[in-house]
Amino acid sequence: MKDIFIIVPTLNPNTEIFDKFLNELQKEFPNILVYDDGCRDEYDSFFTKLEKDNIIVLHHYINLGKGRAMKDAFNYLLENYHNLKGVVTADSDGQHSVKDIKKVAEEVLNHPDSLIMGCRNFNKDNVPARNRFGNKTTRGVMKAFIGVSVTDTQTGLRGLSKEVMIKFMTTPGDRFEYETNQLIDTISKNVPIKEVEIETIYVNGNTESHFNPLKDSFAIYKLFFKYILSALSSFIIDILLYALFIKVLPWQNVNIVNLSLSIILATLFSRVLSSIYNFIINAKVVFKNKNKSSLIKYFILVVVQMFISAFTVDIIAHIFSIKSSKTVPIKLAVDAIIFLINFIIQREFIFVGEKKNEK
Repeated sequence: MKDIFIIVPTLNPNTEIFDKFLNELQKEFPNILVYDDGCRDEYDSFFTKLEKDNIIVLHHYINLGKGRAMKDAFNYLLENYHNLKGVVTADSDGQHSVKDIKKVAEEVLNHPDSLIMGCRNFNKDNVPARNRFGNKTTRGVMKAFIGVSVTDTQTGLRGLSKEVMIKFMTTPGDRFEYETNQLIDTISKNVPIKEVEIETIYVNGNTESHFNPLKDSFAIYKLFFKYILSALSSFIIDILLYALFIKVLPWQNVNIVNLSLSIILATLFSRVLSSIYNFIINAKVVFKNKNKSSLIKYFILVVVQMFISAFTVDIIAHIFSIKSSKTVPIKLAVDAIIFLINFIIQREFIFVGEKKNEK
């Protein structure tokens, strides 16, 4: 394990718990980096002692967040240790055993292309209610909106090879949301997820944790708003354009042939314009995938769904003898269903890398 570093970000830790943890850690790992993320002045002597014990200590003058500390630690090691094979990040509150850290480190060497996740079992009785609720909620939201399935979304015990570290250096987020952003970025950065089951340890009811369920959950869930806003805005633009085109087309009420033609043309014009907008937003802001093949796959999807929408609205209009100018509510209902299916297809097949996450 001489080419694996253990990174431990910390903020005003319980020195008794932390010191005991580091002593046990040094028995297995010669390379340890502790990041003081703006601890109070009273911790100066504690960190001086760690440095004398051959532990690297880096400092933020003020608290800048766990995510920033992790990325700064990555940068420091990449700059100074050219034989580095990878890192394991761990928390300073006693939640991670040395045995589990060693298991994660071994998986970094065995799976250098993957993000290694040390995952806890949240069904055990010793898990605090706020942690159980927070994890299950985040896990469900992430699966539904992002398509990433992870047992423990909030675990701080993670393993990253040198190559994976470099990929996540550009992942946004300075605080707890950085760890969630890593999971989201596994899709666009082609990084599989490998889970390792670990002990579920909570010291003093997890009072040493700085994770705030209300504040930090908001910071995490605001990441998902862009997914919803992109899809909804595209959907609204499409409906409004359809309503406009169906009104201005001159032949809409002449006969059945022209009724169908007006619906098809209105759908075509509105879908082309809204899909251009949607692709730009999804490619650059939402899924952040620059793969050129995404453009081809996306517009094949647009064409297929456009005709499904047009013909479904047309069939319903004919069955109930509805004028084309009155088909906007039908279009709204049909496209609401297509909207949900479209999001899943884009997430799973269009804006993805070549590799899929594995467990």
